[in-house]
Amino acid sequence: MFTHGRGTRVHPGPRGWWPHAPRLTAGWRGGSVLVALGVGIGVYLAATLGALWWQGTRDERRPVEAILVLGAAQWNGLPSPVLQARLDHAIELYQSGYAPRLIVTGGVGDGDEYSEAAVSATYLLAHGIPAEAILAEERGRSSLESLRGAASVLGNVGLSRVLLVSDPPHMLRILRIARSLGLEAYGSPASDSPIAASLGAQAHYLLRELVLYQGYQIGIRGKTRGAGA
Repeated sequence: MFTHGRGTRVHPGPRGWWPHAPRLTAGWRGGSVLVALGVGIGVYLAATLGALWWQGTRDERRPVEAILVLGAAQWNGLPSPVLQARLDHAIELYQSGYAPRLIVTGGVGDGDEYSEAAVSATYLLAHGIPAEAILAEERGRSSLESLRGAASVLGNVGLSRVLLVSDPPHMLRILRIARSLGLEAYGSPASDSPIAASLGAQAHYLLRELVLYQGYQIGIRGKTRGAGA
């Protein structure tokens, strides 16, 4: 109890010395929970973005049974710059003796006449890869579909140990998919891809892949092939 102003005696309230002490309201508690949740989501997304970048910097090349090239856009029978970079990288791996087989993937896109796999196979043949060394999956319209089809093609000839070739931001997702399909998969990103040509391009495609990776994690199967689609 203490004297207030003109001598009025004021008794302390049950929660402390000040009679109108602020209380923790439900709204304030709810706001704190939302802030904590937002921070948690932000940390998770930042960690995932870091994992996407890190995996894209790792070249795990080693002797395997086949080099698996993820498809990307073809332009009227010719590989796009992104697809060409993947194929050139795969050719270098093949010529260096990392695998006796290559498998190319990708179906016919909307409005297209040629499949990505057929265009890729033609490119490989033109660069000295023997026809008997080339396998193809020609139905996939997404990374998931292409990898499922490729796993089936490889299984039919008794192969399962592969080097995956795609663009750096794409590597983490396709490795997760391939391993979930029973493939013993390692990554070898095409570091000369236009997607890795500048920091701005890398940032753009990393953010794009972050969305696609989260979609894969929660079961959204969009018709997109990742960074090089």
